[in-house]
Amino acid sequence: MKFIIATNNPKKLGEIERILTPLGIEAVSAKEAGLKLENVEENGSTFAENAYLKAYSAYKSIGMAAIADDSGLSVDALDGAPGIYSARYAGENASDVERIQKLLSELKNVKACDRTAHFTCSICCIMPNGDTVRAEGICDGSIAFAPKGKDNFGYDPVFLYKGKTFAEMNCEEKDAVSHRGIALRKLRLELIKYLEDNDA
Repeated sequence: MKFIIATNNPKKLGEIERILTPLGIEAVSAKEAGLKLENVEENGSTFAENAYLKAYSAYKSIGMAAIADDSGLSVDALDGAPGIYSARYAGENASDVERIQKLLSELKNVKACDRTAHFTCSICCIMPNGDTVRAEGICDGSIAFAPKGKDNFGYDPVFLYKGKTFAEMNCEEKDAVSHRGIALRKLRLELIKYLEDNDA
């Protein structure tokens, strides 16, 4: 079965494709399929709600099975912020660098032991008949005092996991422990169960 990945973010797209392909799931971008995704207003109150909104929009407009995710960073010292507003934390058109700068500024007086945080990834898959299959992954870590690493994808340069930022890890290392990797592997199991239950 082929799925459209409902995202226009090229870095997220590459990560999802990279993780899904070895799991035996054929996933293509809308661009690869010669289709265009509509912009979706992410007005849900949870990651799961926003993932559904994006997946459903793609499913309705494209007419085939779709997968979407909504992910974000929650920092304990900031009462869970930026959370579902992670992408808009420093303004609608802010860059990753600007979002990181705002985050570090908010945490400038917070000591290392209190900089705990976690990434969440909620994934929604809408099947050809409209059924939904969902999965969620969480990765616990902490926030570094300064960016480290070469990969400037989201908050990766400041998210520490066992002494390394996500941006310092290679693809295999990150995929093995990241919130998105965890969620996508769970999704595969949920899809297998769904197909077995529905004799598909």
